[in-house]
Amino acid sequence: MIRYTFDSRAVRPGMGFVALKGERTDGHAFIPAARAAGAVDIIDGLDELQARARERRRALHATVIGVTGSAGKTTTKELLRAFLSTVGPTSATEGNFNNHIGLPLTILNCPDDARFLVLEMGTNHPGEIAALCDIAAPDVGVVTNVGTAHLEFFLTREGIAAEKGTLLRRAAVGFSPADDPYLPGTVDTHQAWMREALAGVLPGEHNIANACLAFAVAERFGCTREGAKAALAGFALPGERWRRIEKWGATFIDDTYNANPSSMIAALDAFAATPCDGRRIAVLGDMHELGPRSGELHRQVFDHAMRLGIPLVIGVGEESSKCLCHLVYKDVEKLRLRFRADISAGDLVLLKASHAMRLGRLIEEGGQPA
Repeated sequence: MIRYTFDSRAVRPGMGFVALKGERTDGHAFIPAARAAGAVDIIDGLDELQARARERRRALHATVIGVTGSAGKTTTKELLRAFLSTVGPTSATEGNFNNHIGLPLTILNCPDDARFLVLEMGTNHPGEIAALCDIAAPDVGVVTNVGTAHLEFFLTREGIAAEKGTLLRRAAVGFSPADDPYLPGTVDTHQAWMREALAGVLPGEHNIANACLAFAVAERFGCTREGAKAALAGFALPGERWRRIEKWGATFIDDTYNANPSSMIAALDAFAATPCDGRRIAVLGDMHELGPRSGELHRQVFDHAMRLGIPLVIGVGEESSKCLCHLVYKDVEKLRLRFRADISAGDLVLLKASHAMRLGRLIEEGGQPA
């Protein structure tokens, strides 16, 4: 099989190059560079990319599992990858390739011998899950939850539920939490053995739920509890997802990959339960795409943080700076100028916001993963 990339700089002899026209860059300008680097095939534009992916999907022998939800998609996808790998060769979405461009590329790059292909499916507008299902033709659908992400475009949680539920309706078999009132779920996501298995690996009740969902799917295909426990040894999430970094004698939890009200509250609960030698400090930035209820939803998050009794809660951004907390800053750079003075040795610091806020800038110089 040929492996494809969007980046002409990543092309190696025998690979394929996907030329897409974007808002700022036209990939067609890099076709000569891709050919010079050894590209043996060129995919011309989005329509051809998606058509090739549909064709490739039909040729795959792998069981295709789609994963969506308002929060926990990537965690559940990575847990599925780990659990299913104990049963057979497993391929899965890399990074944030979960949209109409990334998903078809993932399908094209699925190895011929894969027994399972786990596809993360993102959406922020109605109809996008259906379009991804048209390409992926999932055998199994997993919906982690229905929260309040992207309310700007879905307006209500019922609208979000309808969008996410498309995956359950389009797949032959569906899995979702039994305790989510917006989903027709049957999976018990509060199993004691999983709580024990995840101890020291992933914190929080929300991750127990994600792991139980992932195991319910993997168990259907032969994964055992012993296999799942073994797969969790050394498990870590990619990117800025609950990444622990030691700096200035303090421990930072960088969870800045993305944020919505549901994931914010889940992260705060996990953070409040995490042991530390000093103070807990929560730095919470704006959440985007929440629509007319943005102010209300931000206040709910900050009210929750204050009820938890976190000693120092810092709000960053236009919306967050309007909320009740201990310190507020309109932008990250203003906080960065004095952030070091607020941190003492032994403190545990949570950084959480939508990715575009780039809260990670607060610690990007000199921090080393723990």
